[in-house]
Parts: sequence; C-alpha cells; structure tokens
Amino acid sequence: MEQPFSSSKVTVEYFDPHDVYKLLAPGLIPRLPLRDLNWQSHAGPLRSINTLHIELLPSGADCSNIFTPLSSPNPKGASSTDVANQPARDDGFQTATIAGRGGSSDQVDSTLRPPAGPGKERRHQIPGLRRTPYLKVLLIRCDDNDTYKSTTKAEIKEWIKVNTPPAQGKSGAENHDAFEWLIIHVVLPNTVAATQPRTTGKVPDSSDVSKTATLKWRGSSTSLLEKLRTDFNGSGKGAVDRIRQIRIGVNDVPYSMLPRVVPAVPTGYRETEQDSDAAWADLIGKFKELILSSFDTRVTQYEEDIKERDAQRSLPGWNFCTFFILKEGLARGFESVGLVEDALVGYDELSVGLDTIIQEQAAAGSAEAHGGALLPYTPDLKETAQKALSEIAGGTLEFEEEEAVDLQSGEKQKLDYSESIPITSSKKTYRELILANNVSLFDFRCYIFARQISLLLRLGNAWSTREELVAKLKEQQEMVPRGVAAKTPVPKLNEEQENLLQLAEICKRTLEFVPAISTVMREDIIAAIMSAKKHEEEDGVKPVLDSMLSEVVDNMVSSFAFSVAQQILAQTSTKALPIPPSTLNDAHDQKTSIPDPKMTMHPARTTSLHGQSTQRPPLSPGFPSGRLPGSIDSPATSSFQKAGLEELAARRAELYALSRNILEECGKKRGWSDGWSSVPTVGEAGIVDMEEIGLDDDDDDDDDDAEKTKPAARETAEVLHTSVAGVGTTLLRTALDNKDDFYRLYETLTDKALRHYTVAHHLHSVQACMADLAVLKFHLEEYKDAAYYFYRVIPFFGESSWALLELSMLVMYARCLKKLNKLDDYVNQALRQLLCKAAAAERDRLQQKSRFRNTLTSATQYPEASAITGFLADLISVSASLEKDVRIPLTSLCCDLALDGPPFYDEGQDSFSLFLDFHSLLVDEFEADSVSIRITSKTAGGSREIWLQTEKPVTIRPGPNKVRVQSTTMMAGTFEVDQVRLSSEKVLLHYERDPNQPVDKGIASLKNPQVAVYQRASGLDVRLSGTKDLQLDKKKSLDLELSTGWNAVKTCEIKIRSATGGLRLVMSEAEVVGSTQATKAEGGTFKFGAIPANSSVKVRFPFTVEHDLLDVAVRAEVTYSTERGSFTFFKTSSVPISLAVEVNVQDIFKHNALFSRFAVSSASSSPLRLFKSELLGSEVFDTHFGHSPSQPVLIFPKQPTSLLYKITRKRGVAIGPKTNKTLYLKLYYSVLQEEIEDLFEKTIVADLEDSPMREYAKLIVSKVLAVVQARLSEHELEKAALLGELQTSFLGHVNWESHFAGLGSASNTQQQKSGTSSPASSSSSSGEDISSATLAGFVTAFFTNHPFLPLPHPESIPEPNTIVIPVDVPPVAIVHTADLRVSSSQPPVVNGTDASDGSPTFVINQLLPTTLHLKWTRMWDTDLSTSSLSQDLEFGYEITAPGDSWLLGGRRKGHFVIPAVDDDDAEEKLSSTAETEAEIPVVLVPLREGYLPWPGVEIREVRAGGENGNGTGENSPVVNVAGGVHCETDYRNLGETVEVVGDRGRVTVSLDVSDGGGDRGGPMVLECEGGGWGVGRVVA
Repeated sequence: MEQPFSSSKVTVEYFDPHDVYKLLAPGLIPRLPLRDLNWQSHAGPLRSINTLHIELLPSGADCSNIFTPLSSPNPKGASSTDVANQPARDDGFQTATIAGRGGSSDQVDSTLRPPAGPGKERRHQIPGLRRTPYLKVLLIRCDDNDTYKSTTKAEIKEWIKVNTPPAQGKSGAENHDAFEWLIIHVVLPNTVAATQPRTTGKVPDSSDVSKTATLKWRGSSTSLLEKLRTDFNGSGKGAVDRIRQIRIGVNDVPYSMLPRVVPAVPTGYRETEQDSDAAWADLIGKFKELILSSFDTRVTQYEEDIKERDAQRSLPGWNFCTFFILKEGLARGFESVGLVEDALVGYDELSVGLDTIIQEQAAAGSAEAHGGALLPYTPDLKETAQKALSEIAGGTLEFEEEEAVDLQSGEKQKLDYSESIPITSSKKTYRELILANNVSLFDFRCYIFARQISLLLRLGNAWSTREELVAKLKEQQEMVPRGVAAKTPVPKLNEEQENLLQLAEICKRTLEFVPAISTVMREDIIAAIMSAKKHEEEDGVKPVLDSMLSEVVDNMVSSFAFSVAQQILAQTSTKALPIPPSTLNDAHDQKTSIPDPKMTMHPARTTSLHGQSTQRPPLSPGFPSGRLPGSIDSPATSSFQKAGLEELAARRAELYALSRNILEECGKKRGWSDGWSSVPTVGEAGIVDMEEIGLDDDDDDDDDDAEKTKPAARETAEVLHTSVAGVGTTLLRTALDNKDDFYRLYETLTDKALRHYTVAHHLHSVQACMADLAVLKFHLEEYKDAAYYFYRVIPFFGESSWALLELSMLVMYARCLKKLNKLDDYVNQALRQLLCKAAAAERDRLQQKSRFRNTLTSATQYPEASAITGFLADLISVSASLEKDVRIPLTSLCCDLALDGPPFYDEGQDSFSLFLDFHSLLVDEFEADSVSIRITSKTAGGSREIWLQTEKPVTIRPGPNKVRVQSTTMMAGTFEVDQVRLSSEKVLLHYERDPNQPVDKGIASLKNPQVAVYQRASGLDVRLSGTKDLQLDKKKSLDLELSTGWNAVKTCEIKIRSATGGLRLVMSEAEVVGSTQATKAEGGTFKFGAIPANSSVKVRFPFTVEHDLLDVAVRAEVTYSTERGSFTFFKTSSVPISLAVEVNVQDIFKHNALFSRFAVSSASSSPLRLFKSELLGSEVFDTHFGHSPSQPVLIFPKQPTSLLYKITRKRGVAIGPKTNKTLYLKLYYSVLQEEIEDLFEKTIVADLEDSPMREYAKLIVSKVLAVVQARLSEHELEKAALLGELQTSFLGHVNWESHFAGLGSASNTQQQKSGTSSPASSSSSSGEDISSATLAGFVTAFFTNHPFLPLPHPESIPEPNTIVIPVDVPPVAIVHTADLRVSSSQPPVVNGTDASDGSPTFVINQLLPTTLHLKWTRMWDTDLSTSSLSQDLEFGYEITAPGDSWLLGGRRKGHFVIPAVDDDDAEEKLSSTAETEAEIPVVLVPLREGYLPWPGVEIREVRAGGENGNGTGENSPVVNVAGGVHCETDYRNLGETVEVVGDRGRVTVSLDVSDGGGDRGGPMVLECEGGGWGVGRVVA
C-alpha cells in the first residue's frame, strides 16, 4: 500500500573527501528537521512551513547506503552500466524515504535511484522528471593555514568548478534543477585551527562570551574561517555567505581520529558551549536560507514554463500528458517542501483539465486534435476480464494475441495484494505511462485520485503519516555512528491531533469518485473485450457470451468499487471517533470466516470499530421515543467535540453504506435478499404483478424454440449468478462464497454504518440502518433480534409520517413476538400499535377524502383493509389471558367523538341518558361489553362526577356509531365529559380530557363536551337550611329536609358529610324531626324504611367550626330504591351561618338598680324586622321593661334601635356556686332579603303550576335567585323596606337564555332518539317542546307581568326567626353614690330655680356651704371567686374642680372604711345605712360667671403599704391606682350645672363721646350699685 508522509523532505547532497561526516552527524541529525520556514508565494500570501525534513545524500553513493552508519563514502564515478540502467524518473523534487525505501508517492525500488557523480548528468527533456538536490555541501578538514594553502584551497576550487554552473550561464532549463552550495569547515580538537578564534578583529565575535574576549591578536594573523570567506564568498554587494565552521569537541572524536600533536604555542582560546550552540544555530539558519532560495528559483521557472505551455493549448501537437507532467512537477515541488495545500490545488486543476480534454475530444470526435489520444482500454483490466470469462466458461476460451487460459487444470491463482489497495500511485509507473501517452483514461483518473488522497492524508495528519514520521525519526537517529554520543537530545514527536475535516474530505471525494470511475471502468472493460474477440460467435452462443461479459463486468466493477471504499475506510480510521458499541450479538463480533475490512489491510492495527457488544436491554412496556439507546451522549463528547467529527463520521458511514449496497446487488443475483422484498405490503394490495412480454411475435416455431432453450438458459443464468469470476477482493469473494458469510458481512457493514451515523447525529440514517437490520433478521427468521430492532425503530417511522412502512414493520414485529410467545408484548406493543396506526391512516384518508371530494383521487396511498383484518379479534382473544388490562386511547381507534344533544330524562324516575356519537376507524367490528362516560364538574366544594353506562353489550361496527348511556345518579349542575371508556374482555379503550381545557381546544377529540343536568320539580330533593331558633350559648344546628317527590321509596339511606374546611358535624347529637324515624343512625348515615311519595323527612344536626365562616356547605348523598330500581342523589347545599343581628350593651349601675341599654342593628346590608324582644330574668335578678311597640320595628344597617331594661336584684336569694345569674335577651326578627327570596320562589312556582314547564320550577328558581342575590343592592332593599314592595326593574336587562344554555326537553329528546333508545326507556314526559329560549322567555315575561312584588305583611309571617343572646351582669364589688348638696342656710340669689333649665343661681365669690354625701352598696358583688365581702375596704375621696371656675375650701380629701359583711346578717349589711353613710362639709366659691358644672368627686380604694416618712414604722395610707377591687361611682351631680352671676343691681353708663375731651372720650361706667346679695361674699 502507498505510504503517505506527514512531513516534507528535500535532498541535501554532501561531498566528504576527508571523512568528517561521521563527526558532524551526531550534532547535525538531532537538530533536524528544519522548523518554522517562511516562503513568500508568487501568487499569494506568505506560506509557512512548519517542518521540513532533510535527506542527507552522499555524493556518488548508492541510495541504499545513504543512512548506513559507516564512514562517509568517497565519491565514485558512475559506471556506464549504471547510467544506462537508470530510468528517467527524477522530477527535481523528492519526498521522504523511510527505512531505506523511497518514501514518495511513487515508491519505486531503491535500486533504480541514479547515483550522483561529480560529472554532469544527462538532463531529461521534460522538466519535472529529475531528482536533484536543493543544496550541495562540501565538508572539509583543514587543521592549519599551511595545509589550506597547499592542498585544501585547490580542492575547494576544483569542487566548485565541477559542481556549480557559472552564474552568467544559467538557462531556463537549468533553473528547474536550481540548487545552492555551502562549505562547512569541520575543526578537530588539538589542532591549530581549534586554537584560532573565529575572527581576529579587535571586537570578538558576538557569540564569544569567554574570558578570551580580551585577547589581542596581531593584525597580520588571519583565522582559517576568515580566509575561507575571503576566498570563496565573493566580493559583490549581494554576495552570499557560503562558509560555516563547526568545531568538534574532544569527547566527540574517536580516539583513532584525534590528532596526537598539540600546537607548540597555545593561544589560550577555548570554544565554549554558548559558542558551539551559536555556530550550530547559524548553520541550521543557513540551511533554511539556501534551500528556500533554490526552491524559489525552481518554482519561478516552473510557473513560467506552465504559463507558456498553457498558452499553446490551441496549437497543433499540443499534448496534455506532457503538460500534465510539467504541472505535476510543480505540484510535487510544493509537496516536497510541505506546501501540501498548494500541491493539492495543482492536482485539482489537473483533474479538471483532464475532464475538459475528454469532453472536448468527445464533442469533436478527434482525440489527436485535442491534447492527444489515450489508450482505449487498460491492459490489466483486459487480462483480468479474459481470465474471468474463461473461469465462467469452465473451460478454455481463446482471445486474440493471447494464449489459452485453462482454469480447471491447476490451482486457482492467488489474488495480488494490490487488489485490496486499488488506489495507489505506486501500483504502476503511471508517470512514465503518461509521458509516453501510453495510459488509459481509467489509469489516468486513478493516478490523479491517488495523488489527491495522498496529499489529503498528509493534511489530515492521518495515523499512517504519523507512524511513518516516527519510523523516519528513529532511522535518522540510527544514522549516528556507534560509540559517538549525540550533542543534542532527540526531539520528541508531538502528538498532533488528526484533522478530521480533511479526513472527511477524503471520504467525500471517494463518494464522488467511485460512481464516476465505475462508469469509466465498465466502458474500458467492454472496449477491451470487444477488441479481443477473435472470431464471431454462433447465434446460439452469442447471448451466453454477452451474459458472461455482463457478469464479468459487473463483478469487476463491484470488486473495484468495494475495494476503493474499504481502502479509504482504512486510511481514514481514527481513534478520535467515539464509535459506540455494536448492536449485533456477541457471536457476530467474534472472528468468523468473514475478515474485517480493517484487519484485511492492517492485520496488526485495531480501531474503535471493533468494540464489544453490550447486553441488550429488555423490552419496556411502551415504545421508546427520542434518542436511540445506543446513541452517544457521554459527558466527554457532549462537553467537547472536535471540529469535523460529525462530518467524518457521516462520510465514513456513507462509505460503509456504499460497500453494503455493492454487496447487496451481488447478493441479489444469487437470490440472497436483504428481506425488503418479502416485507408484507400494506398499501399496495391492489397492484397486480406484471409479466414481461416479448415484442417480437414472429411465429409459433420461434415460441417452440424458445421453450426448448429455456432450461439451458436458466442453467446458464444460475452459473453466471453464482460465479465470482472477476471479483478480486478477498473480502467480497469470501462473502459471496455462501449465504451465511454474505449475511454476516451485510450485518457488519450495516452495523458500522449505523454506529457512524450515530456519531454524526444523522438520526434518519441511523433509523434507516436499524430498519434494514430488523428486516434482515426477520427474513432470516431470527425473531428475537428482529423484535429488538423493530422495538427501537418503529417509533421513528411513526413520527416521520412513514405510515405504510410503519404498518408493515408493525405486522412483522407482531409476528416476531407471537413466534417468541411474548403475549404481553404482542398485545401491548405490537397489536395495539398496529391497530392505532391503521386507524390513524384511516383517519387521514377520511380527512383527505373530505378535502378532495371535488377531485378524482388523492396521491396518498392508504393501507388496505384486508392487510389489517383479523388483528382486532386476535387482540381481544389474547388479552383475555393477560393479568392486566390493555389500555388503548379511544381517539387512536375512533374519531368524531361527540355528544348528540342535551340529556334525555326518564319519566317517573330520577335518571337521565346521553347519546355518544363516534366513528370507528377499525376494519373489524367487535362487541363492547360496556360503554361508559364520566362527566365532572369542579366547584368550590370539590369535584363532582357522574358515570353513565350502557345497560347491555353493544356491537361497534366500522364507521359511524351511536351509543346510549344511562345513569341513575342525579346531581344538578353544569358538567363536562372527561372520560369515555369502551371495554371488551380486557381491552379498554379510554379517552381522558382535562376539564380545565377550553372547549375549542378539544374539537379534534370530543365535540360538545358540556352537559347541563337539572333537577326536576317532581323528583327527589334535599334542602339544607339553618334552624330558625338560635341560642348563642349552645351549638348551632342545621336542618336537612328530604322530599321524596314522585318516588315511592322502599328503602332510603342518607349520608351527610361536611363540604367546608373547618366544619365539624356533630352527628352524635343529630336527630330526626317528625313522625318518620330512621331505622338506623350511625356516623352521619341515616337509614329509613318505606317513605311514601310526596312526603318529607327532616334531620337536624349540630355543628361546630374551627374558625369564623360566613357560610358552610354540606354534601348529602341519598341512595334509595323504588319499584323501578335503585337510584342515587347527590347535592351539595350551602347556607349562611353568620348572625343577622348585632347587639351591643351598655350598663349603668345605681344604688338599687342596673340599667342596661341594648343597641340592636343589622349585621348585613339587608334591613331587619324586629317583632318582639324579651330579657329573661334569672334566679338572682329581675328584669323590667316599658311598653312594647305596637308594630314591628324596621332596623336598617346604619340605624340601630335601642332597648332599655331595668335590672334589680331579688331579695332573699343567696348566691351559691350553681346559682344561675345569666340573663337572656331574646329577639324575634326576620331578614328582609330572605323574605324577598321566598317571595320570588313562591311567585314563580305559582306561575308554573299549570304550565308545561312545571318540572323546570327548581331550575328557574335557582337561576333567578342567583341573579337576584348578585344584583339586589342595598338601596333596593331600603326602598323595598320603606315602600313595602319590591320593584323588579333591576332584573330587566339580563340575558336569561345564557343561564339556561345546554338544557332541552325530555319529550323532544325522546322523539329525536326513539330510533336508538331501548324499549324500557321509551316513555317520556308529556308536554310541548321546551328549549332554553322558552325558559328564558318565561322569565322575561314573568318580570314584565310583575313589575312590583308586594312584601308579605308582618302578621303573615308565621314563624319569625329568634335569637337568644346570653347576658351576664358584670360583678362590681362596691357601688358608691356621691352627692354635693348646698346647705339650706345659704339660699340662692333667686328663689327657686331658673325656669329654663332648673339650675340654682349664685353670685360670683359667694361662699356656698356644701355637704358631700357618700353612700355605698355591695349588692352587685355576685362573683364568689373574686368577692371581697369578708373584708373591710378603705377608700379615699377627692373633690376636684378647675382652678379658674371654683375655689374649694374645707376637707377636699379624706378616707372612709366600708365594713365587712358577716354571714349572719349579710343581706342587711350589703348596703350602707344612715350610720355608715358619710356627710362631709366643704365650702365652694364660684370664680366666674356662667353655667358652671359641679366639682367632681373621685373615689378610689386605699390599701396599706410601706413605712411613713419619719421612719416610725406606722402604716401610712397609700392610694391604690392600678389594682384592688372593682368599684363604680354614681355621681349624682354629673350633668348638673350652677348659674353664677355678678353682684350688680344697677349700673350708670355715660355715652357722651365729647365728655372729657381729647383721647379719653367714649362710653364709661359712672355708677354701680349692689344688688343686695353681698352677704357672705368674699372681698379683697
């Protein structure tokens, strides 16, 4: 196989007359290759050459010994024999040589390499066919100046004269082989030259950093290096420095070569390590400079010649082959220095040029006039075809100019190794064939493609190029002479990653190359065989020979294409592709008779394609969706992905697919199918197989002859189709040997394509390969593997709209599972999916039919019914043996689900029915054991549901179906269908819908899902209400009243449950009110016996709440039986439990009585009617009330009413621990809003009594009351309370029809459904056709006829609501009574009191002797736990008044003691007597005129505490403010005033303004006389 290289290589020729190369090599070779070169392109930007390898070639030596680690050979002249035998194959450029072999793409034998002699070589007439060095190096050893003068200088001149052309004589032809030259002076230690510095100037060389830098040399002494530069560098301005000096260390020279004589006069100069490194770096830099200079000269000349030749294209005699060799020389030059991209562009241009020439020749019909003629066929292909024809013939066939070929006498010839590597530029001497115009189009294209692939492999840094680079570096190191250590360590090879994009480009070009070259190859072989026919065949043999030729051509083309694909797959393999493990069985991954393509070409190399297969996961209940289980999703590949990874994987997968297709076509001729031909067809049942009919109808004799020749023709065809003649690929030949090997290789190629497509994320291609494996396994009757692949691949085709293909696969999958006896998977995965997909196709057909009903037909194919028939019955029968139900979505098998009309109600019983319409998409009919529908409604109290079911099995036929479902459960409200179920055996067809989904969103699944169920007036009903009698200190109760309606109940069971969070029903205290009693009551469940029709039962039960609630809801479930069956009734009712009345109380304590004022108001926005009020006494207290009002009192929310009661204590009643002291306020009231709601209900029911709509009374009442509650405002209520009537105008603009949407007539529904309803339910209620519009019209007419509704008279209300409120008398320890009385000895100024307000009149500053009268009582101290009757209580009083109003005199402050009460005379000592009452004299002096309030009196308890200020230890009184007993003070003077006037009887005033004159004028008092009230006044 051709060995490409990852680096570039040029030849450097050296002449070593003094045998010093072996001393120079240890320091030179480790510094190779050259790195980081830059060349300025003539037609583009600066080119960078990262690595340039050097081939050091001794002058005149054999190529096979150039790397031998022996002493350098001296130049030898080439013999005449060698010159005569050397082929003209040098192109002026050279690529790498590895292990002594030519490393170029041509890779010729090393013995053909021409030795280079000192004389001139014979230059080839065509540039580009020469191999010449880029640089010639002369290695000299000169130890001292004398030797230089005597011999060395002359030798250098002679070498320059022989090996370098004169500068003025260079021609264009010589520029194709342009080179540079360089002299390297090798200095040995212990010589005079070693003691000389490199320069002898005053300033030392920049690289000299030793102490010798200060040495001074005589100006007349010159070093050898300077002499060499002076003599051979030239003196021009642009002269090139061609002299370099390398000094060898003493430790680097073998002892045999070390000079024994040490210079007599040591100079003290010593070469340092820095000097040595600088010298080597300078030498490497000079190598780069001179090589690039030679390369630039050559490229310039090549470009000029190519331009000149291209301009001559239209001239006669222009030859494309010659032009090709010239331009290829430039491309190979680019390749030799590492400019692979430029080289690839050159070959691409040549490829396009070849195509252009072929097209021009074909158009003109003349090859000579357009670039020269190519061979009409390829001799190698001709020879191979002739051998293949002889092999098929089974004997001997003769061809022109060929010997007979007998394949029966000897062994089969072994195939050449090159057949496995068909694309390589070293397969033939292509360049010599092209130059001689002795090449065919097939070889020409193969050569160009081989060169392109070689360059792309270098760009891609393929594994082969990197392995060759390692071998090359190792070989260079072995060139170092043994025993001599290298000065520089070997550079390590960097692990450069492969360029996956370039490898992908190789695969892409191969995919384009194979079809094109196959056509060329086919034409080539046919042309070769036709030209080789020696005799015309007889008529009977000619068809056989044509068939033989066709078979051979097919085999040869298939073999070549297969080999090319396998070769490129091997060359582009890389470990960078994270190929997943194989999906094949473990047995298929082991070595078999079919070798792996990769192992065939590279037996020692393994790749990631040979991964161990993992254990297959078990089948899951449902098909997987999304990514394949074997797909790559590891963290490494997901977090980082190389550039071109997916592209390379995809292209390699296509090559594997190409190889598989070639194998498949070869297998078809042998009758080996891939399984697709036997796939059950689902959508093409009506297509009739066609038969070929001959067009030549001559006569009956011809038909007879044809019949006779049919057996022979069939026998010959079988031989042809089973022959492998012409198949040169070992892998393909082995696969075609037998069926097992064929299918094994087919699986391997498909699996590898699948895994590569997985890496490339080409999911469609992955699924296609998976489908191929599944069909193949099914065809081979490997059902377990087939089921595995079908399980993974079927969902993809369903999601990608491959309906018919998916159905075919489901049929095969079902058969696999049935064969494996996996009934559960057979039913749940295969049959279920098969029927669903067939139904989906039928649905699509119906939709297309509706769309294209105006056209003739649709282009879409749909499955035939015959292909699906029978699977449904198999599904139902097999499911009976399964443990679990087989659930299938109903919408997958049916369409056009809809409810037909409103509910249908049965007469005389509480039940209703619905009619379900649907279209069955199945091809078979089946019997459904039951069909059920669930309707649900979400309310604030929770979700409610009703199930409706058929009474007997129903037959479901293909096409439209109508099924009636019935329910004996009644629950009023608006519902939506959320579940539909059809069951047959253990097959359950279910439909589930989210009730929150908008109706318009569910059009495709279920139409008209809303159902309005109402409660008929004659049916059973339950009503919840709060009790009319409410007592706040006891538990509240609710009343549940059951009305049987038209049902004569045999047995009845009532279950009462709470429907509000925080509500607790105390069922242990529940009771049945009325004559009908429960037979059993337990835990909220009440069971009753027979209850007549139109009767009622009331259950009363207390309840408690955890937090304040405005209303509570209770759910009642009634299960009852009648003569017509058992029924269930559900109802959730809500009632308000908040108090309608608010009461506030204010207590006023007196000495002998307590006055309580009760403020009664409405707790809602509705006014109240207060009929009566009572304050019920207790064992301790009596109550007194004035005259009651004759009419009920209206109480508005903002206008409360007051009730004043007098409470006195009963005498002679002792208070004990169990004495009842609580009073109860009982109010009789009614709520105006409740009266209005009752009024609406009674009026509407009365109007409907004789109407056909009487059964809708409860529905109408509920709708009207809901609107009334929402629209009845506070203003309307107040107005109705004042006027005594309610105006209904506020309900005039309501769209009543929307409130009755979804309702219909029972009789109308019966008439519509009579054709499908059962006989048992054929009766219906009589009446006219009533719709929602009819009900809305009645309500509208009702409000039109009743613009005013008079409120009921208060006397007509039979039982008003009552509320009993407990009233506790607050215990007070002491009630004080304080009274300020003016002494009778000091009468007022005016006798009596003022007639206007009764206040006494006094004079300012008049002394008013006053007495403070204090008395107390303990009769209100009724709390035994805090009573203070048994102890004396001390109180302090204080008279306070504003300082600007009163002047107080006397004892303003003081203390008094209230004695304890003994048990003997407790009642007598509860109040003060004349002896225990206090009268305290004080003096009051009014200080200003006006009405002055009496001074206030404050009384507080005084408690003993602390020591007095003088420390005597006596207790001092302290007024207690914060604690103590609770006392009240009845201040009698509170609210009373005193009129204070001035002491003036008469006042004389002057009004003369002139009197007194000046500024003192104005009115003034002239005289003031007293009124005679001055007695007892206070004067100054």
